[in-house]
Amino acid sequence: MILNDICEVYSGYALKEFNDTGDGLPVIKIGNILTDGTLNLTECQFTSEKINEKYYSQKDDVYVALSGATTGKIGILKSDDRYVVNQRVGIVRKKSNEVPNEFIKYYLLRQADRILQEAAGCAQPNISPKQLGQYVVPDYDIGKMNHIVNVLNRLTNIIKERNDELSALDELIKARFVELFGNPVRNSMEWETYQLDECLERIDNGKSFVCSDKPREDNYPAVLKLSAATYGDYRPSENKALLDEKQFVESAEVHAGDLLFTRKNTPELVGMAAYVQETPSKLMMPDLIFRLVPNEKMNAVFLWQLINCKDFRPVIQAISGGSAKSMSNISKERLGKIKVICPPRELQESLVPFIKQVDKSKVV
Repeated sequence: MILNDICEVYSGYALKEFNDTGDGLPVIKIGNILTDGTLNLTECQFTSEKINEKYYSQKDDVYVALSGATTGKIGILKSDDRYVVNQRVGIVRKKSNEVPNEFIKYYLLRQADRILQEAAGCAQPNISPKQLGQYVVPDYDIGKMNHIVNVLNRLTNIIKERNDELSALDELIKARFVELFGNPVRNSMEWETYQLDECLERIDNGKSFVCSDKPREDNYPAVLKLSAATYGDYRPSENKALLDEKQFVESAEVHAGDLLFTRKNTPELVGMAAYVQETPSKLMMPDLIFRLVPNEKMNAVFLWQLINCKDFRPVIQAISGGSAKSMSNISKERLGKIKVICPPRELQESLVPFIKQVDKSKVV
């Protein structure tokens, strides 16, 4: 059977009016869809537009990000709270109780890579509800579907517990940074400040390559995806193999000790940094990533934590620009002009052994 046989599949409404004052109903956008099949609805814009009833949320709706960097992410609504669903979110709403909602969610999560690969569009990935509706769903009986859901729910809970532990360790690093250096914007500890370009030897560009849509095998040359540096940690498995290994450019290769900076991304994620503790060879930076090379004033690990610091994020986001709301861009010139605190080098370096110790706990 195909997805259209068991579900209605269509996109949300093209809203024109939004507000941050709480007037009307909260809006579900693609940014509210997380990678683990859940929704983050703690921060929503609101709308008071009157629209067709079908665009309002229903409990157990499954939502699909239809475009942009988040294409293919899946989330399920577990509450009776009422929301409005925005245009770039696909609504998958079952027609009857013959199929468990959680089964639909897990099925679509399994299709996430396929959705992204099939997404088409000039400026950014995009997939239509019509395409989704033609996906073939296994025709299991209700007993087998429920068994699958029960097993996957148990596994999901275990993964969530481990991820919560990792998140707590990340928060420990952030707390240590603030303890040592204070708020980097208010500069309550009165450190010296410089323009960032005064603390850098240079900013290296990545390269644009024609690649496969699949990751590399073994040590074959590849280019990193934007997601390799988007979330504050380095993820070398997020890569795409080159079509021709002769395209490999040594100057774009990533090395241990590099600090990668995402110069282009969605407004929420643009300008994140990832420090490379270690890396396989023959992985290159794409043109959406800069390599920041600090001089003697600044330690790369300190700069990594500064850029990703919650209090400093508005400074980074303020220098981003671009005509497309979904993708923001940061130029070298604007990046170099931001003001940064610059504590004594020895104090900056005191952060390094602490992070190494926390990383050992994360490995455990």
